[in-house]
Amino acid sequence: MAMEKTYSPGDIEAKWYQHWENNGAFACGQKPDAEPYVIVMPPPNVTGSLHMGHALDNTLQDVLVRFERLRGKDVLWQPGTDHAGIATQMVVERQLDAEGKTTRQEMGREAFLERVWKWKEESGGTITRQLRRLGASCDWSREAFTMDEPRSAAVIKKFVKLYKDGLLYKDQRLVNWDPKLKTAISDLEVEQKEVDGNFWHFRYPVDGEDGVFIEIATTRPETMLGDTAVAVNPEDERYKHLIGKMVKLPLVGRLIPIVGDEHADPEQGTGALKITPAHDFNDFEVGKRHDLPMINIFTAEAAVNENAPAKYRGMDRYVARKAIVADMDAAGFLVKVEPHRHMVPYGDRGGVVIEPWLTEQWYVDAATLAKPAIEAVEQGRTNFIPKNWEKTYFEWMRNIQPWCVSRQLWWGHRIPAWYAPDGTVFVEETEEDAMAAAKAKFGDNVVLERDKDVLDTWFSSAMWPYSTLGWPDDEATVKKYYPNATLVTGFDIIFFWVARMMMSGLYFMGDVPFKNVYIHALVRDEHGQKMSKSKGNVIDPLKFIDTYGADALRFTLAAMEAQGRDIKLAEKRVEGYRNFGTKLWNAARFCEMNGIGGSDTVAPPKADLILSKWIIGEVAKAAEGVTSALEAFRFNDAADAIYHFVWGTFCDWYLELIKPVFWGEDEAQKEETRAVAGWVLDQILVLLHPFMPFITEELWHGLKDGRKHDLIAASWPKIDTVDAAAGDEVNWVIRFISAVRSTRAEMNVPANAKATALVVGASSETQARIDRWQDMLARMARLEKAEAVATAESKGSAQLVVDEATVYLPLADLMDVEAEKARLAKALEKVRKEAGALSGRLSNQGFVAKAPAHVIEEAKAQLADLESQAEKLDAAFKRLG
Repeated sequence: MAMEKTYSPGDIEAKWYQHWENNGAFACGQKPDAEPYVIVMPPPNVTGSLHMGHALDNTLQDVLVRFERLRGKDVLWQPGTDHAGIATQMVVERQLDAEGKTTRQEMGREAFLERVWKWKEESGGTITRQLRRLGASCDWSREAFTMDEPRSAAVIKKFVKLYKDGLLYKDQRLVNWDPKLKTAISDLEVEQKEVDGNFWHFRYPVDGEDGVFIEIATTRPETMLGDTAVAVNPEDERYKHLIGKMVKLPLVGRLIPIVGDEHADPEQGTGALKITPAHDFNDFEVGKRHDLPMINIFTAEAAVNENAPAKYRGMDRYVARKAIVADMDAAGFLVKVEPHRHMVPYGDRGGVVIEPWLTEQWYVDAATLAKPAIEAVEQGRTNFIPKNWEKTYFEWMRNIQPWCVSRQLWWGHRIPAWYAPDGTVFVEETEEDAMAAAKAKFGDNVVLERDKDVLDTWFSSAMWPYSTLGWPDDEATVKKYYPNATLVTGFDIIFFWVARMMMSGLYFMGDVPFKNVYIHALVRDEHGQKMSKSKGNVIDPLKFIDTYGADALRFTLAAMEAQGRDIKLAEKRVEGYRNFGTKLWNAARFCEMNGIGGSDTVAPPKADLILSKWIIGEVAKAAEGVTSALEAFRFNDAADAIYHFVWGTFCDWYLELIKPVFWGEDEAQKEETRAVAGWVLDQILVLLHPFMPFITEELWHGLKDGRKHDLIAASWPKIDTVDAAAGDEVNWVIRFISAVRSTRAEMNVPANAKATALVVGASSETQARIDRWQDMLARMARLEKAEAVATAESKGSAQLVVDEATVYLPLADLMDVEAEKARLAKALEKVRKEAGALSGRLSNQGFVAKAPAHVIEEAKAQLADLESQAEKLDAAFKRLG
């Protein structure tokens, strides 16, 4: 089919995606005897829509799966979404509120869950539709949802087994409690915000010692109602003599001990700490060490409860704070109030301050499960890339706490535990099994009530690498595709997801869930600022796709994904890679107009011409560069290798070098050149396909009608024979022409002025090359001719070095050399002056201390550019003698 004149991403992207999906191009199992390659998509929240982090994460995964598919592997990219407990429940509750309908509580659990499922079916597919626009080639026929029937059955089986194996239990511990949503939440759902607050200094009277007090400082006066000790460092000389004595808790009257504990830092505050084990995570540990009572003084709504003096009961925690401070002041126990800026935990969904709260919850014995997961990474069975993220993983895993897996929500996997009236719990996969166990214990008249809580969403997503394969029922699929090859994810969920998949996979499957974990960068704005709605700098990937096409966005993200370095995303880069697509499109049209079409062969065609041998070798080098980079997860290097080959080697050089063939009369040369150029273009499309799937598939079919298969199912280049001599010769030609061109540009030589290049010190091989390539050198370097000579006059000549030879370009008759020297000197002075001023600013400590980070980075980049300009101008000046 004839190619369109202009490259228009909007016209081709939806067409090809629908074609691939309709034809089952993404399905696994098409090569049953091939080596499997499996990636599970980190399941986005079912409430979500595509943001730039998703775009990066899924682009990198798609690059890998398209690469491995082209290499002949049986690829499974497993997609799916997460039910997102709190987020989804809140979405539906907001809808009910907006409609003026009943609340969740008034509706009742069953009716509310029906409404959530209805919302999920109607609105829960937004992000998967958007991933299709990005080009994500996952096997949608296998799309999973963390609460679909197979996943739900697997979750219940996992819970029951962990319980019966003694690794899951109920306990009273502190949790992050959201008083607005009235549920425990995970650390990941807590945002630390810096706020202006106070340190209130109180003095507690030491019992039996008249006039003796111990001073403590607190940012949360209301929690003193639950104090059960004061802690001091056992080595602190100020307080050693008080350890073991009691203080009388003001306003409450309770006697509490003074304990010696390392947690009290003599350098911090007064060195004495109030200990409230039921309302502070550190205090909880101190309380356990000293067997202290744990007194919960808040309700689920963070109001003061019945464990506090009557005066404060029912007060909101902040109302109680004011009342307590006033009462402490009135009683003479308030020493001073100091302003103090400090971090306060907020719930990311509810938006209120989180309360550490003592409550009974279900816990997993994470420490036991962590041991084999630590060993697996130590032994290299799972590798983190970049390797430094292993340290983050180890630090958390080696200090892991029991994992609270219950949530006080309605939307989620309901905990499979049933309670008898006396509190006896029966944990089974079904209510029938629980009832049978209860009857065996109590007889026929027992009545059971199911646990009202649901499971933390991370409990189900921890099973993602094997539950999505159909565990425990589909043994054949699990055996074939587990463990996965690679996981691609962000650093922020190493603890919450990666570590838990490692623990879960090793315990239930006996093997690691994946061999490699690639931790990608964070996408920031062009100034290096983290994107946030409050800053107004959020970049919508769909807008870039609308404007420049998915291919351009994908290539930008891959090209900027350097290990260990965040991405500063500027629209200009996306526009630039869209221009790269246009460059390839125009090159393909040039080929088409010269009778060059798609190739009939996977192997390189027969090549006798030196240009043919050279370009086949260059394809081999490019293929090796892209392959080795992708195997090492160096996405930027892979993108760089194909970019420079396409733009530089193929478009700028090869297509120019072969033009004389088509101007000539030798039909055999034309036939070979067409065959080789068509083959090279095919290899470009294959190598570029993982990054830019849409334009490459369009060109694949546009260059040749009746292809046997789509590009997505083609074969990755494997080139064994490279003619080194041909490569050396043509690359010399390119170096020679490039050096002359850049010198002409630096010297400001008029475009129509042609000099004779005098080559001094040329070896016999160089002399022979000059003779063989005379016409090409003259045409492409804009020379009268190139000539090997014994000596040349340096005055009035520009001098440049190409390998062992020095090339003299006599310019005195072509331009005013003295005027050019004056121009260069003036330009050099100006650039050096600007660089000096900029260097002075960067040396100014006041400027560096006050300026935003992105301003300093921009200034450094500008200085580097000016210094580079100065070097080139200086070199040009010296060339003129």
